[in-house]
Amino acid sequence: EDPSLERHFKGHRDAVTSVDFSLNKKQLASGSMDSCLMIWSMKPQMRAYRFVGHKDAVMCVQFSPSGHLVASGSRDKTVRLWIPSLKGESTVFKAHTATVRSVNFSSDGQSIVTASDDKTVKVWTVHRQKFLFSLSQHINWVRCARFSPDGRLIVSSSDDKTVKLWDKTSRECIHSFCEHAGFVNHVDFHPSGTCIAAAGTDSTVKLWDVRMNRLLQHYQGNSVVNSLSFHPSGNYLVTASNDSTLKILDLLEGRLLYTLHGHQGPATCVAFSRSGELFASGGSDEQVMVWKTNFDADYGDALKTQKSGSTVDGSHHTGSEMDSGIHHKKTKTQDSGRNHEQQEVEASLANTLEHIMGQLDVLTQTVSILEQRLTLTEDKLKECLENQQKIIQNKTN
Repeated sequence: EDPSLERHFKGHRDAVTSVDFSLNKKQLASGSMDSCLMIWSMKPQMRAYRFVGHKDAVMCVQFSPSGHLVASGSRDKTVRLWIPSLKGESTVFKAHTATVRSVNFSSDGQSIVTASDDKTVKVWTVHRQKFLFSLSQHINWVRCARFSPDGRLIVSSSDDKTVKLWDKTSRECIHSFCEHAGFVNHVDFHPSGTCIAAAGTDSTVKLWDVRMNRLLQHYQGNSVVNSLSFHPSGNYLVTASNDSTLKILDLLEGRLLYTLHGHQGPATCVAFSRSGELFASGGSDEQVMVWKTNFDADYGDALKTQKSGSTVDGSHHTGSEMDSGIHHKKTKTQDSGRNHEQQEVEASLANTLEHIMGQLDVLTQTVSILEQRLTLTEDKLKECLENQQKIIQNKTN
């Protein structure tokens, strides 16, 4: 079965720049040149939220791993962290001295990496939005930066036509991949953490092994590739191109599987859901589309092997989550002898954990709001004291 269009969201007033699913697939976030962040509900007839706060185009959005925070980066040089609820509260911090093109959470949800037109990549703590360090060897705009699944590496792509691999601990550039003939718009890690894929204005998608630093695969398209996303199984890759198409590549066979036409004008962004059943795309036509993959029948086993192999890379977390998704599907069709009560206990445990994670995120957010207020109060106090000094000086003079 071919991938099929599932939902169609209209509400942005300018080109869509970025899309991302929450962990549970219930929500989809999108950013746009209209300066707004939208949170769409995957349940039909549920209203969408429009979050206003950025003073200029929103270039990137991403849900935190638990799904209780959304980060956005903007042309107004700031990053905002939002609670994706009715109130839409957010904290804001000035992240760079130019447009923020990319924002990405580490898989433990503790850090954020941002990339900017000021040619730097910066790493921050989520908890206090505290700046940790800068990576600055790119000599042109940095379009994209991502943490590896185990959080030990960072990969970045730039208009200087390079993709750079960094060691997070030593903060050094381990390797520069220079095979692109144009700007490198997007880069991401394979779910296993062993390779990366990059998309460029030279109409190519390239995959490199990050252990040997060698080129593994090369796909030549006929139009600028703006964005890409790995399927959680690691077997497929979806891309969004200027010729308005989305393409699904089969990485095991090294060939193009599907070309999808949905957008009018350039397809700007694309992202698989965390379970891989859906993917979303956005375009300059202001539309957000959600697609059903329909090829998930064959990858159940692939996910299982992925899971057992993934502990080595420290990305066990995602593996086990995806696995449980598949498990439930199987038990529905044929109760594979698993104890029903055991399942219920597991489900309620999972829910409790998710709830705790949520509470933690809300606390983090509250703390950062309080800290911002505190800073404001301190600034005001400083001002008052300075004014008092001036008054005293004037009197003595």
